[in-house]
Amino acid sequence: MAVHALAFADTPPTPTTPAKPPAVNADATAASTAAVKPAAEAPSDIKPYDKVVTADAKTQAGLIKLHTIKGKLYFEFPKALINKPLLMVANATAVPANVDHVGKSLNEDVVRFTVKSNRVYLQIVSHSYVSAPDSSITPAVKDSQRDAILAVFPVEAYAKDGAPVFEVSRLFTSEVGDFSARSTLRAAAMDSSRSYIDRSKAFASSVRVDAVQTYGLMPTPVPTIPGLPPLPTPPIRSATVDVAYNIVQLPEQPMKPRLADDRVGFFGLSQVDFGTTEHGVKTERLIARWRLEKADPDAAISKPVKPVVWYIDKSTPAWLVPYVKKGVEAWNVAFEGAGFKDAIQARPFPTKEEDPEFDPEDVRYSVIRWVPSKIPNAYGPHLSDPRSGEILNANIVMYHNIMQLQRDWYVTQAGAVDPRAQKLPLPDDLMGDLVAYVVTHEVGHSLGFPHNMKSSSLYPANKLRDPKWLKEMGHVATLMDYSRINYLVQPEDKIDPQLLIPKIGPYDVFATHWGYAPIPSAKTPEEELPILRTWIREQDSKPWLRFSAVKKEDDFGELTEAVGDADPVYATSLGIKNLQRIVKQLPAMAIKADRDDRTLEELYGATWSQWQREIGHVVSVVGGYDSQNKHGDQTGAIFSALPKERQKQAVKFLGEQVFQTPTWLFEPAITQRLRPSEPAARLAAAQQAVLNNLISRSRSNRLIQQEAAAGDKAYTLAELLSDLRGSVYGDATTQARRTLQRNYLNALTDRLNASGNDDSKAYVRAEIKTLKSVFAGKAAGAQKAHWDELADLASRALDPHAVQAPAATPALLLPRALGTETEVCWPEH
Repeated sequence: MAVHALAFADTPPTPTTPAKPPAVNADATAASTAAVKPAAEAPSDIKPYDKVVTADAKTQAGLIKLHTIKGKLYFEFPKALINKPLLMVANATAVPANVDHVGKSLNEDVVRFTVKSNRVYLQIVSHSYVSAPDSSITPAVKDSQRDAILAVFPVEAYAKDGAPVFEVSRLFTSEVGDFSARSTLRAAAMDSSRSYIDRSKAFASSVRVDAVQTYGLMPTPVPTIPGLPPLPTPPIRSATVDVAYNIVQLPEQPMKPRLADDRVGFFGLSQVDFGTTEHGVKTERLIARWRLEKADPDAAISKPVKPVVWYIDKSTPAWLVPYVKKGVEAWNVAFEGAGFKDAIQARPFPTKEEDPEFDPEDVRYSVIRWVPSKIPNAYGPHLSDPRSGEILNANIVMYHNIMQLQRDWYVTQAGAVDPRAQKLPLPDDLMGDLVAYVVTHEVGHSLGFPHNMKSSSLYPANKLRDPKWLKEMGHVATLMDYSRINYLVQPEDKIDPQLLIPKIGPYDVFATHWGYAPIPSAKTPEEELPILRTWIREQDSKPWLRFSAVKKEDDFGELTEAVGDADPVYATSLGIKNLQRIVKQLPAMAIKADRDDRTLEELYGATWSQWQREIGHVVSVVGGYDSQNKHGDQTGAIFSALPKERQKQAVKFLGEQVFQTPTWLFEPAITQRLRPSEPAARLAAAQQAVLNNLISRSRSNRLIQQEAAAGDKAYTLAELLSDLRGSVYGDATTQARRTLQRNYLNALTDRLNASGNDDSKAYVRAEIKTLKSVFAGKAAGAQKAHWDELADLASRALDPHAVQAPAATPALLLPRALGTETEVCWPEH
């Protein structure tokens, strides 16, 4: 399964299970171990069917016949399914308070049940290695893959048609393979004695089993105090979850795969092909997509045989349901370009009369879940058939508190130009449109599309204030970028606020066509390739159709939370103008006679965060490259360094907007409501983050590489250090300036003392020597003590015998209302 959140997700944080958990209660551990151990003992004599499936049995017919007998669950497994691949999925349907969320996917794998010597073996099925059916190596490829055995069940009886009957209770009341909630709970082990099967259901193409599982949690470490007796070990705490298991029949005929191309963004599945005609092996990727087939194959645009449908969770606030539906069905404009009408649909939960088998935990149904969580996030996972890449299910998760994050974004990014964002609470129609935007992004993930962070840098930045361009193209070419609200628009532009929120863009239409448009003339995935490659070449003349490059680490345009980052200096200069307007609006918006200052503190913190994000986009220009992902039929270099003038302009901008104290952020009507130390601490932390980023090892080495390639046409590391010296070490008349100057020297010292050797360290040492002379020349006047201190610190940094402690990062003590920002797919961690 692929999980991606908007930050939105993109991807909710999953707790990590320690490699070696601490010791836990011995009795609980013993019980759990006994429960987990596969039943490998020899089965007893086979009993008559009616001695196992007695008159007390409650039987359900379906894909697998289920028998519940005195609290035990039995499978009567059809002979036709033996050795057939099945998809097994485990989802958490109820969790303890403050532990993740309902609908959390725990694991999914392709499994099969095999029978040997009156035992049933549950095995994981691997599809990692493949080969053409007619290749001589195909039998060896098949025989070389040993599928792991997860559990063994003794056959207790056989039905008249030969179907084995066996008890499977412990498959759902103990930890089997990776089908476990252990990591979600940060647990030590499951206690099977406190776990049980709650209910089971059989459907025509699947079965579902609901289990209640109890885990012992990791004990809290007990500190030891020298000279004192050890403190008593706290009792083992427990947590209980409800887990829904689904075992689903895979399509009898796998969908024809479509081979991936890294120039177009799709989630996918990798396979190692041993049957290739190339010398060696070849790794192929199949894109993940839904099976959409035209009801009328001859029509240019046809309804699909089976549309992709999302059911809207009944827990969704009623006033938001139309906006959730709008967000889902926004994708239809892209699918029309691929030849499908009304392919993407959203519906409320059906009534019993409409669909008596409907169950939101049945993986035959895709659901947009609305979960009660304080985390401001959302994400869109999906399950795929590993044989073909066909998406079988996609349950989108919307965290209730996404609305607070949306409020903060809209106020700080559009509050200067949309009157609706200048008063709280935001109107319902505006919040509904913002939620619809999140839904559209997450549906994109569930349709197979990953993030495309390159996209926001592919439109000319000066077009993003043009109403005609915005109406036709939007301010970003895809919903799958983290390009939020258009913060470049100025009040005098008089842009319709409806154009500020991202929408389905040209890249979304292009990628949907590339991945979903039928190619009837091609009988195999390989026969599709020439046509698919022709479609991709449209990217050469329309840059906004490009996808994130494979080798993207140094690309200045691979940014999150950016608008107009084709020119980050231009975009950020406009963004700051709006932030200067917005910060003055906050007191009137957020200070209420009957409330505390929580909302004011949240929005003030969000303003700082927005400023820091935009400043970070400018930093990316320094040592940055532009790139285009190319294949062999495309000439030219993949990377090109940004011109010297642009890099130098970025550093100048940072000097003016960051290192010269941004006094506008210290709005008196706000700061008088805060602790006195907070604004200064925020500034010091922000400035140090920029300095550390500018002189980081990776950026320094990129500048050295660019100088080696372009000589004096490149912006060099020596020039960067010289320009920073001029920006940082001017006047020292304020505490903020003096703090900045100490922090920069400490940052250089830390770089010099960092482990490892590289060319950039020589430049750093030379710069500290230069600064030492600068400090000595300034050691007079009102700031004599300050310059003397810096001179001493520089001498100590250059002394090979001095023991250097890492400089402390400026502490930022946040008010209780701010806490730490959670950025997952909204935004990204």
